[in-house]
Amino acid sequence: MHMIPLFISGAEIAFIMFILVMVFGADKIPEIARGLGKGMKAIRNASNDIKSEIQKSAEKQGIDTDFTKDVRGEIDKVKEDIDEITGSVKRRL
Repeated sequence: MHMIPLFISGAEIAFIMFILVMVFGADKIPEIARGLGKGMKAIRNASNDIKSEIQKSAEKQGIDTDFTKDVRGEIDKVKEDIDEITGSVKRRL
């Protein structure tokens, strides 16, 4: 599993959470998080619908859409090559 580096530290996240509790109160935070989750789900569903419509339209027009699999395979090969070169050397954040 690869970890995506964040550009904020744990102390900064704790400070942001403290400010959120002070501004909204502890009882409103779950409600806000639930609303954000629903919004993110709606955006994800809409983007998936758009992707599927584009895919269907491309297939109707006879456009080959399998090139993304080839690109993904090449990206995976490059990642493996980089992992072989770097070996056990890892950068610590």
